[in-house]
Amino acid sequence: MNTASEADAPNAAEAPEAARRPAAQQAVQQAVQEAVRAAGPYATAVTVVVASGGREEVHCRGRLGREGSAPCTPDSVFELGSVSKTFTALLLAEMTARGELALDDPLESRLPADWRPPTVRSAEPIRLLHLATHTSGLPRLPPGLVAGALPQLGDNPYAAFGEEELRTALARTTVRCRPGSRYRYSNYGVGLLGRVLAETAGAPYGQLLVERICRPLGLAATTCAPDAPGRAVGYRRGRALPVWHIPGLPGAGAVRSSGADLLHYLRCHLDGGAGQLGAALREVQRVRLRLPHSTDRLGLVWQHRHSGGRDLYFHSGGTRGFTSFVGFSPQGPSAVAVLANTGPARDGRFVQAGYEVLRAAG
Repeated sequence: MNTASEADAPNAAEAPEAARRPAAQQAVQQAVQEAVRAAGPYATAVTVVVASGGREEVHCRGRLGREGSAPCTPDSVFELGSVSKTFTALLLAEMTARGELALDDPLESRLPADWRPPTVRSAEPIRLLHLATHTSGLPRLPPGLVAGALPQLGDNPYAAFGEEELRTALARTTVRCRPGSRYRYSNYGVGLLGRVLAETAGAPYGQLLVERICRPLGLAATTCAPDAPGRAVGYRRGRALPVWHIPGLPGAGAVRSSGADLLHYLRCHLDGGAGQLGAALREVQRVRLRLPHSTDRLGLVWQHRHSGGRDLYFHSGGTRGFTSFVGFSPQGPSAVAVLANTGPARDGRFVQAGYEVLRAAG
């Protein structure tokens, strides 16, 4: 992808808009440069992709690992962490559009027949919509995950948490609040949603992702496979980390993708289209609730904010060795993804820099 060329000289009626373009483009460039700086000293590879109106820009810096490794390109693959949840939300909406399930379906009705559901101390059951809006009442992590991860906690806390561990955790879980009544961000909830979708479709989550989302949208580099070609090495404070594995909860954080794929993925949210997937792309953007102590709202997984007269949809993610941010705005339209092969910083500077690129790209 190349940066779009400048349009021919405008006529007098277009002059005010033309006068604004250089300033807007400069703001985007400054925001991109700040995002690259915000990746910090430990990232060897950084990708920033921006679409604004008819222009597309791809900025790649560094190499996929230490000296001697391949250069970072638009097709280089990064772990997305929680940005994976947006793919799970789209799968949910796509399967709903097909009539395979409904957002109001109780979780219990979609679990494998021999699995014991969580204990819910309320007449209202956990529904699929609750899982996709972090209002199920489930905790952030499943019971037993941290204790079982102690040998690998510093590198990959999810590696030893497989399907049997998820089944055991469900039987140990008690939800004390009424589902739908409180917002509580939950990797457990969205990861469980991914497992339910796989059960309904009769295919593993990774296969379902490829068949229902990646192939129809033309996302050639997007996968859950840990051995994806062209992948960057993840670093935490300068130390190279092993590939991330999340076998029990792939819908919460196992997706990997490239800058080129993510730019196309986000533009598909803007362009929509016909058919079931087009309906799903629109459905994930429909606002469902307002977040507590905030003016932000939530669609299916996507966070929504109205800022500067624009609707911004965004999500961030991180694994031990990678940080990501994606966002789009129908006004503009604009789309942004920023990726770095180093773990999230405590101050969230890289994610905030990605958000500022999105704001500048309007």
